[in-house]
Formats: sequence, C-alpha cells, structure tokens
Amino acid sequence: MNELSSNEHAKTRFVCHSEAMSKKLKSGLLVTTASITVFSVASIYYEKQKFYEKYLVPLTHKLDPESAHKLTIFWFKTGFVPRSEYVDTPLLAQQIKHLSFRNPVGIAAGFDKNGEAVSSLQRVGFGFVEVGSVTPEPQPGNEKPRVFRLPEDKAVINRYGFNSDGHEVVYKRLKKLKDDESLNCVVGVNLGKNKSSDDPVSDYVMGVKNFGDVADYFVINVSSPNTPGLRDLQKKEQLKSLLSAVISARDSLEQIPKPLIFLKLSPDLDQQEKKDIANVVRDKKFKIDGLIISNTTISRSADLKSPHASETGGLSGLPLKKLSTDLIAEMFKLTKGSLPIIGVGGVFDGADAYEKIKAGASLIQIYTSFTYHGPPIVTNMKKELETLVRKDNYGNISDAIGKGSKR
Repeated sequence: MNELSSNEHAKTRFVCHSEAMSKKLKSGLLVTTASITVFSVASIYYEKQKFYEKYLVPLTHKLDPESAHKLTIFWFKTGFVPRSEYVDTPLLAQQIKHLSFRNPVGIAAGFDKNGEAVSSLQRVGFGFVEVGSVTPEPQPGNEKPRVFRLPEDKAVINRYGFNSDGHEVVYKRLKKLKDDESLNCVVGVNLGKNKSSDDPVSDYVMGVKNFGDVADYFVINVSSPNTPGLRDLQKKEQLKSLLSAVISARDSLEQIPKPLIFLKLSPDLDQQEKKDIANVVRDKKFKIDGLIISNTTISRSADLKSPHASETGGLSGLPLKKLSTDLIAEMFKLTKGSLPIIGVGGVFDGADAYEKIKAGASLIQIYTSFTYHGPPIVTNMKKELETLVRKDNYGNISDAIGKGSKR
C-alpha cells in the first residue's frame, strides 16, 4: 500500500511538473512571439533598414512578383507604414512653375497604378507621387505571368500592358484624398490609352478632362513598350497632333492654376527621333511643361545574368541607369535646358539621383530600387543628396541641375 501510494504521489508530481512546464513553455512561446511581433512592428514603423533588407523584403520576394506587389499595395492601403523621421530640408526643395516640391524624390508610375496608396507613399517621405498609368475604361492588361525579378542584375522586367481600374474608379479615390485635404505632396496622373482604342488622342484628352481637378500634373505616356503601337505616338507628326489636343484640353479646364503636362519618353529612341521630339516640344504651339526620362527599355545588354533576361517586356532598374542618364543629358542639351526633366531609371542611392540631376533633371523618381530595398531607401537617398549638395557648396539642389551636362 505504501508503495502504491508512493507511485501515485510520484505520478501526481510528474503530472504537476509537466503541466507547470507546459505552462512555462506556452508562456515563453507567447512572450517570444509577442517580442518578435513587437520587434517586427517597431522595425517596420521606424524604418529599420537592416530589418527590411534581411527579413521583410526577402520574405515578400518568396512570393511571385505580382503577388508581392499586390500584398505591398494592400499593406500601404492599411496606412500602417513607417512615417519618415527625416525632416525635409529647404536645401532639397524644388519649384516647377506653380508646383512646390518639398524634396525631389518621387515614386514613379507603375507602383500605385490605381491611386490606392498615395497617403502612405507621402508618409514614407516621397516629395511627389505619380499614379497610373490610368486608362479610360478598366482593362486587365496582358496575360500572366507578366512581371519578373532579375535580382542578379538589380532589375525587373514587366509586360503589364496598362492594367487599370479605369478613370472613374481612380478619380473617386483621388477626389476623396483632395477633399480630405490630407495630402502634403504633389500628385501626378500618368495617362495611357486602352488597348482596344482606335482613337488614342481621344483617350488622352479624356484623361485630362476627367482628372483636371485632382491632378497637379499629367504625364502623357506614349513610351511603354507593352501596348502595341503606343510608341508610334512619339513620332513627329503624331506627336504634334497629340500634344496640340492635350494642351487645348488642359487650357480649357476651369481650375486655376491648371495642371502641368509632362511627356514620358522611351530610352530606345534613335537620334532623329530625339531631335524631332526636342523640336516639337520647344515649338510654342506644342510646348509642354516638362519631360520624364525615361520609360523602360526593350534593349538587353549581353552582361545580364538573370535567367529571366530574355523575357519580353520593359526592363527597369540598374541596367537602365546609363541609358536614361545619357538621354537626360542629351534632351537637356537639345531643348537648351528650357524644359524641366524628371529623371527615372536605375536610381538606387543619392549618388545615382545626383548624377541624373547634374545631367539635367530637376526631379527624380524611383520604383525598382524601392521594391528591392523598401521605404528606408527614400530617407537614405534624401540624406545622401543633402550631403552631396552641401559638399558642392550649392545653396539649393536646383543649382546642380545640368552642371554635368555640356550644352
């Protein structure tokens, strides 16, 4: 009996000990999970660059590129994104006609195609946000898969083909933001044409009329390689007809000041096309407010390492850097510096941005580098730009525009 009692006591002690251990393990697991969660949330919220580059970005890159993009837009829509602690310095402020840019770093079209993440993009520190391309009618774009990462080359290839929610839906989103007066940055609307449209000029004119009261500037995108026949609109006579109609539509808008008009160019133009475009946009009848240089390229250099390098579509990222910078310098020279230029393509740090500004750009945009490095890249780029401007003893970054380009 004593032996039985002793065994029962031992069993009871074992059960109690096991239950205690189980509680401790659960408690420890809960504390660990909570700690990891708090650390992750804090790292995201306070822009911890190493956390983004070591954990968060690689985690999202486990998904296919389009799914990762959708997830990122969903996250931005929630509003739970890091607010940049960097205070924009007047040294980086830019003025283009009536538009004031608190800093020269913007997000390029293609990231927020449908105007869903504007507030959050402002929150992470962008000086301006460009949405689109937006087409008059909703359209799904090209078949999937249609976007590919080239991490070995710090690049992306896409052939989205203007997938868009359409004018009506995107307008309502931007109108709500404007009415809420929650924006403190410039917003541009990048306009495209529907794939099935037989009157592309009408599509762009419709965009100007529909977004006239919510856009600070328009981008006439005739340089995407993913819509058949679109790049033909860069040719001299077609460009004249298009710009004439777009400018007339803009000038007929009631609001004052009226939105600016930028033309986005392809990096694959030949020499005669560049000269023709420069002559058209300098002509008083077709003179717009600026250029965006450049869109993605269909060219492929022999030193690309990724197995996706042969995919059809537009190539962006580091391989585009020299092409776009060279075109900025060339168009700055051909237009005699008379038109502001937004430089985009292969900008991964402040030095890349400054190189484009010295080539002739007034502002710069990023996209591919943002997908590889996350929100901290915006603050880092502005800090690096500030250091470079101070190093050259310029009173403002505008003093550096074109200083590396020989007119």
